[in-house]
Amino acid sequence: MYIKTALSMYTSYLLLGMVNIILISNMTSLTGQWSTDSAGISYIISAIGIGKLLTYALSGRLSDKFGRKPLVIFGAFGLAIFLAGIPLAPSYQIAFALALLAGCANSALDAGAYPGLVEIFPKSAGSASVMVKAFMAVGTGLLPLMISFIASKGMFYGYAFFIPAAVYFLNMLFLITVPFPNHRTVQASEMDQSNGSTKFLSEPNFKKEGLALVVIGFTSTGLFTVAQIWLPSFGQQVLGMTEVQSIKLLSYYSVGMFVSVLSLAILLKKFLRPVTVLVIYPIITFTSIVAILTIRSPEIVSVASFFVGFSTAGIFQLSIATINELFWKKKGTATGILATAGGLASVVMPLVTGFMSKSGNVKFIFIFDAFLSVIGLVCALFVFYRYRKLVEGHREIEFNKGDEKVIDKMS
Repeated sequence: MYIKTALSMYTSYLLLGMVNIILISNMTSLTGQWSTDSAGISYIISAIGIGKLLTYALSGRLSDKFGRKPLVIFGAFGLAIFLAGIPLAPSYQIAFALALLAGCANSALDAGAYPGLVEIFPKSAGSASVMVKAFMAVGTGLLPLMISFIASKGMFYGYAFFIPAAVYFLNMLFLITVPFPNHRTVQASEMDQSNGSTKFLSEPNFKKEGLALVVIGFTSTGLFTVAQIWLPSFGQQVLGMTEVQSIKLLSYYSVGMFVSVLSLAILLKKFLRPVTVLVIYPIITFTSIVAILTIRSPEIVSVASFFVGFSTAGIFQLSIATINELFWKKKGTATGILATAGGLASVVMPLVTGFMSKSGNVKFIFIFDAFLSVIGLVCALFVFYRYRKLVEGHREIEFNKGDEKVIDKMS
């Protein structure tokens, strides 16, 4: 019933994958248009993060109050305006305002789509959430091809913005026509009808497992951001690789991401729980970063880059799936809080690592990255322990109750 709705939301994320790299991919044209430099473009990119950071919590509350559909529609509309407006913006100030709007729209999309997908696919919430990352990866891969085609034909660079803007607008119109699950009805159906209790042994505590998941949202985004920014620099400064060779490290990293999200989409349906992956992946990340730091071979670093991409992909989405399962009465609010932590990391990490780079040794940045993975692992182990205690303990009680009912009937 809701397949078209889910595909439309995934389409929004495919286009968001383009949005995430579209400014940096058109830096030369944009610096000339607004008479600025690369630092000026980076500030506009930061404005998107600021817009997300300021509105995630509000978007989450609005999602729980008014439903998922209005937020998803606004997200598509706001991002369409951003894409259409950037090539036409006559001044840097207007471009900055459009970037803030894009951040607000991104937060609205997240606050509506993540809980919406969990409610559409309640039995495979982890896979549904991870597929967001897969569609974003596809968009990230398609945009460079589009830009290359436009440049080869001597066309105006703005078409790389106008085409996804048009698709966003059409997708918004389609979203208006499709049904969404009633989030209040979904909440009611998630109650245990037999005794009116929740599906947990006791109520999850946001100050415990909730806070740990929020920290995972921060560290997972931090790991993702730091690796994307500094892998090429590590290749050049530490391994003596050429610029072209060092950029290939990001290609291996991206391939690892794509393999990961496709694998998780399959494995999470039958074999793994999201909370289990939250523990396994930081271990892989830490091991890979240690290999990068200690075995200074271009071949080893290439392989390790693949595994860093593999193990950082989807963690943020899985943490959202887990927090939505634990705090299912307020999915939008929980998503908003966790996503705020991720937005904070996307703003803070470039600043912190940029300051660290002034030491002239990029190794310190990856030591810091390894430290982030350890923090994520500790929080994941705590969440895993609490999850098993809340969920498995409740199931054991329900199983025993079922046995008692059978015995009563037999007697």
